[in-house]
Amino acid sequence: MMIAQAIPKISALDAEAAASHFLFDHLPDRLTAGEPQFNAQGDVWIVPVLLAYPRIGPVGQVGEILVSGQAKTIVSHTPVDKMLNNARTVYDQNREKIETAVL
Repeated sequence: MMIAQAIPKISALDAEAAASHFLFDHLPDRLTAGEPQFNAQGDVWIVPVLLAYPRIGPVGQVGEILVSGQAKTIVSHTPVDKMLNNARTVYDQNREKIETAVL
């Protein structure tokens, strides 16, 4: 018996835009949406949330946002306070690289 795989109605770009909008409304500007990956079983786009800096780019993942494959709707996300705590940890792990690039 074949199980039908979900086909997304929205594009990866739409999913990234929905995630970016959520981040803009809830988190600081150093957190950005990464490249979405479609999960057909869950019918969701999984969008990584990355800590990033202008001169060096992403330094680590701090969470994820799940966007419906059928609409630009956030299905779930890593809790905001957890993403902020994870961002502090990633920052501390990359402090020298970040501070060198900023100077």
